[in-house]
Amino acid sequence: MCQNNQVHFIQQYNNTLRKYALGNFSDLTKAISKEPAMLFYLNNKQNKKSSPNENFARELMELFTLGRGKYSEKDIKEAARAFTGYNNDYKGNFVFRKYQHDDNEKAFFDKKGNFTGDDIIDIILEKEACAKYICSKIYSHFVNDIINEQHVNEMTAVFYKDYDIENLMQFVVLADWFYDDNNIGTKIKSPMDLIAGIYTITPFEFLNKKQINVIQKMLGQILMRPPNVAGWKTGKYWIDSNTIVARLRLASILLNNAAITYNDDAIMGLMNNKVIKRKQFFKLKPNWKMFDDNFKKYNHEELLEHLVLSKMNPSTKEKLLANTTIPLRDFCIQIMSLPEYQLC
Repeated sequence: MCQNNQVHFIQQYNNTLRKYALGNFSDLTKAISKEPAMLFYLNNKQNKKSSPNENFARELMELFTLGRGKYSEKDIKEAARAFTGYNNDYKGNFVFRKYQHDDNEKAFFDKKGNFTGDDIIDIILEKEACAKYICSKIYSHFVNDIINEQHVNEMTAVFYKDYDIENLMQFVVLADWFYDDNNIGTKIKSPMDLIAGIYTITPFEFLNKKQINVIQKMLGQILMRPPNVAGWKTGKYWIDSNTIVARLRLASILLNNAAITYNDDAIMGLMNNKVIKRKQFFKLKPNWKMFDDNFKKYNHEELLEHLVLSKMNPSTKEKLLANTTIPLRDFCIQIMSLPEYQLC
């Protein structure tokens, strides 16, 4: 994860992620190592032969490829030397400044040579531990926060062959265990997953574009503004006393122009250290026609089964289905306001 105040750089970074998302992991890692947003965020623009900066090299192994305990401090120092000279011009094009690059021999893991940054990445990917680390990350993101070692080992056997991300994802979604009951409804949707899910069912348009940022702030995830290079803490960390109210009212806010009271963290501490409460009405234009066209053949119970995949509390389901005389649009908002809708 990274961020940058230069909109062009962060857009370029996002486009690179999209370009390589289902490609080769080696190509993705090498491309990201040359992105101006990443070079700036992890201080690699300051990584020069005369004064090596270890930030990017450390995070490359700790967060992006291997995980803690799979490398030494010496490996970090030697890798940092290999990434010296990485820079970019003002347009965001990668520039290799050879006079700032340390072209002396490096000793990285069990190899020696005049390594560049790409060489370091190649050596890291030779280790099966790298493939397993990535597979664990994918498993926890797409399947279950509780890691099943057998399933991860199966994924690793597929991924380690060629680091083809698309092949790995196909293996995961076609695996029988992907659809096990104990893997359904175990993931708490991220704020962006929640918003995108509602948008998919009933598209909407913000009439006040600035309110897009307010919604993201209330839910605890502002796109392209991660809290640190590790990104957001997921799972149960998405839920707290502030975000749970916003999440349960989100469908009403987006589709019914509802108001909500929220804490304005930006001005906390100003009025005798009291938390400032603000109330805001959100102005949006939902496309109910598309909803009507897509779900005109659904009854209330079928819509509930379509939108909620996790197991529901029987009494909650009973009470909800006792209210099927209301319009399907209103029933849709009620479904999206359920705690069960927060799960996937």
